[in-house]
Amino acid sequence: MGIIGTIIIGLIVGLIARFLKPGDDSMGWIMTILLGIGGSLLATYGGQALGLYQAGEGAGFIGAVVGAIILLVIYGMVTSRKH
Repeated sequence: MGIIGTIIIGLIVGLIARFLKPGDDSMGWIMTILLGIGGSLLATYGGQALGLYQAGEGAGFIGAVVGAIILLVIYGMVTSRKH
């Protein structure tokens, strides 16, 4: 799909995750894209570790959103301790 496709899907997944998780998540576009891409990676490798996916099989769109929400919760816990 290429770099541009990955960035667009990461943005969409990140925006959906930020919409679904309640609370104020103040982050810019780049962090939202990285959140979506990281969520997809977390869902893929976490799913493989749990036996949900085979090696070489990626997580679906819903799995990527769930992974991004998990990362968003972790990000919120880390940033709330700083303040």
